[in-house]
Amino acid sequence: MKFRSLTRSRTGRVALATVPVAAVASLLLTGVAQGAVPVSFAVSGSQFQISASQLEGTGFSQYAGVTNDTAGGQHNVAIANIKSATLADLCQSVVSDTPLGKVGVLITAGGGGAPASASDLQIGMTGLKGDSSFGNIRIGVDASTVNTSAKGTAGDFAQDADTISIKGLQQTAWSTQASVFTLTGMKLELTDGSKTCF
Repeated sequence: MKFRSLTRSRTGRVALATVPVAAVASLLLTGVAQGAVPVSFAVSGSQFQISASQLEGTGFSQYAGVTNDTAGGQHNVAIANIKSATLADLCQSVVSDTPLGKVGVLITAGGGGAPASASDLQIGMTGLKGDSSFGNIRIGVDASTVNTSAKGTAGDFAQDADTISIKGLQQTAWSTQASVFTLTGMKLELTDGSKTCF
């Protein structure tokens, strides 16, 4: 089965720089993606939050990307790919305006020593914070040659690593996809919008 990407290629190049230092947060923005994800879709008009006390992953890459919404708008994102990941104390929240006021959805999973897990994870994000460490990292690699199935456009800046570990993950994103996403102990809660992941 061939997976399709959530984002599309474009000819514009945007420099993307990340300087992972021991226990330093990262913030990445803009560009392109092609690769191994289950379906393509147009994103909603709302970004959402994801947090986890600990993310552990293998097969990591990151490069610039752009994703589209149903109104034809484009959103600059940093595309992060992780072949296999576990997320302890996972939280996802989104707040939307409705005719009845603000409504939030809060999802939690992966607590009690049984982390959530994902395969072929791809995230289109606008912000990332946490204490990070990378195994066998390559910074400045051509985006078309990263070590994951999903790749960017030739000539674009990218980084990849054999392993990634993030403690105290806080992420703002437009989209998340995975070929398999297992949410152990999942709980979904409707809120008034005042309760978010961070």
